[in-house]
Amino acid sequence: MRSPRRDAILVSSAPIDVRRRVLLAALPCLGAVAAWRALPASAAELVTVIPSPSDDVVATSGAKEAVAVIAGGCFWGVQAVYQHVKGVRNAVSGYAGGDAKTANYDAIGSGRTGHAEAVKISYDPSQVSYGTLLQIFFSVVHNPTELNRQGPDTGTQYRSTIFPVDAEQRRVAERYIAQLDQTKLFRQKIATTIEPDKVFYPADDYHQDFLVRHPNHPYIVINDQPKIEQLKKVFPAQYQDKPVLVRSA
Repeated sequence: MRSPRRDAILVSSAPIDVRRRVLLAALPCLGAVAAWRALPASAAELVTVIPSPSDDVVATSGAKEAVAVIAGGCFWGVQAVYQHVKGVRNAVSGYAGGDAKTANYDAIGSGRTGHAEAVKISYDPSQVSYGTLLQIFFSVVHNPTELNRQGPDTGTQYRSTIFPVDAEQRRVAERYIAQLDQTKLFRQKIATTIEPDKVFYPADDYHQDFLVRHPNHPYIVINDQPKIEQLKKVFPAQYQDKPVLVRSA
């Protein structure tokens, strides 16, 4: 459930994505956001504790790195969460589901390009499994029951989507969604879609490591910082304090 206080602060006659862009342009003025910092962590949506998937991707013997591509709202927060997961070697913010000519922040803001703000995760399958990444995705990263939106952000570019890179990932994702729906732990049916893997387009550099570089940004303080604390609380064995920064887009 979203905090009424949080709603009161975020609701505006202007689209929230426009407000996010305005805040992004105002980064040099971060000293003026002290009032936003006064918000308690409870301003974030509560985590739904869920079981681990009954099925998982079997790590190939000797495999050192695997890739997962997911979308769950604004990529700032999605990236930030996975940067604190043990076994993750890289987490890059970008766009998936659309074409190259519209794979940019301004174009996808229309919600008509087919893209979703996504994160490409490179991880060591001997340290963290694909199933565990999905468990974190469905519990800490976002609310998977929201359709074409996530929290204050609305539009198809903020949809909940998994882009499996192979048939095994697709099978695990499909079975996990069915498993979670059967548990009825969520108040509504999961809205997460599973879409064909297409080319992933990295976002501009200023979007990378955004939470690490701008921890006091109002949007980050309200929407994303609490997720890091929730990861630490709900997945202590998977949590690492030092984030893995983007090595290459």
